[in-house]
Amino acid sequence: MRPKFNPPAYNFAFLEEGSKREIRRKSLKAVAIPGYQVPFASRELPIGRGWGTGGLQLTLSIIGKRDVLKVIDQGNDDSVNAVSIRRLVEETSGIRTTEDTAEADVIQSRHRIPEEKLRAGQILVLQVPQPEPLRKVERKEQLSRRKHAEMDYSAMWLTLYEGIVKWGDITLGADYPVMVHERYIMAPSPIPRWDNVKLHQAEHLTLFGAGREKKIYAVPPFTNVKPLEFEDYRFKVESFAGKSCRHCGSAGTFLDEVAGEYGEGPLYQCSDTAYCKKMQQAGWQQKEAAL
Repeated sequence: MRPKFNPPAYNFAFLEEGSKREIRRKSLKAVAIPGYQVPFASRELPIGRGWGTGGLQLTLSIIGKRDVLKVIDQGNDDSVNAVSIRRLVEETSGIRTTEDTAEADVIQSRHRIPEEKLRAGQILVLQVPQPEPLRKVERKEQLSRRKHAEMDYSAMWLTLYEGIVKWGDITLGADYPVMVHERYIMAPSPIPRWDNVKLHQAEHLTLFGAGREKKIYAVPPFTNVKPLEFEDYRFKVESFAGKSCRHCGSAGTFLDEVAGEYGEGPLYQCSDTAYCKKMQQAGWQQKEAAL
């Protein structure tokens, strides 16, 4: 049996108040300059770096005693990473957690933005392994900062062009670079291209935390977020034409390709498990109402 919340054993939400204040100040700076990477003093946590420490530090710094938290990993509420982070927050803060996207005040996620549209007032925290979008074209940190300062993104555009020449199309999948507020190129976490469009003019605040790289950046509400594209090679999301979820029947969600219990397939199912469950319940309610 898991130990219950023991307030005297921890400061509320694990981090000491000075650390939380510093992370909140850096978050405010990130909100004031959309897409700009703000350095912060990343703290040690009882999980390994690279397992969501940046997102977790943001979450622990902004949650209040009346907030409701949702944690997802790859769209799944029940993965090992999501469960471990949720239990840590529960045991060090005592706040309530949920799997319902609409009910949550703070949503910490890795690799997905929920299928349900987030409302104003909700905060989405994304865990980020590599916050520097120029790292693939410029290995030196100092030169990367200079390119951001001078808005010199020619190397990134050239990389996209070379992809078209070589493969006939822009083949980047997850972590597709975006232009934020017509100023900074940003790495939108390793979310699929499907989720990039959800950041544009979104009503909610999105915070990005990279614990290993010690960077925080943000997309405030109602901000322009445009994936990079050429006039003759437009940005496209993943296509699931002719496919639907095997559980709820949804055809307008991001789908995972899986094998059946006996090796049959490929089969498709919603990546967002909470949304899928909600759609299944709605389907059963409609069937019961029709009887």
